[in-house]
Amino acid sequence: MASQHVIELGSDNWEKEVVQSQVPVLVDFWAPWCGPCRNLAPIIDKIANLYAGKVKVGKVNIDENGELASQYAIHSIPRVLIFKGAVQPVGRQDGFNKDTEPWIMKQLDQLLKG
Repeated sequence: MASQHVIELGSDNWEKEVVQSQVPVLVDFWAPWCGPCRNLAPIIDKIANLYAGKVKVGKVNIDENGELASQYAIHSIPRVLIFKGAVQPVGRQDGFNKDTEPWIMKQLDQLLKG
């Protein structure tokens, strides 16, 4: 991963890093063979750097973490989920397009304000 602010998430650290987090958590479900996932990666890195210290940003490789992908019904990727100290996400973005980055930033800004 390019950004030092992006953490690798899996079943072993999910509860601690996501569910019990005191700050919002942006999670990118991806796979190395997914072209749109590779296109989204620089945006995830940029957001991780911009929100460092205020938001956790993590990535879940669905090939290595099938149980998490199944738990969150990840049937297509990339899928970005946003959590705020809970098992269920408070936001979701499917796929990758020109609106992905502004949507993510708007969601995170709203969570940080409220």
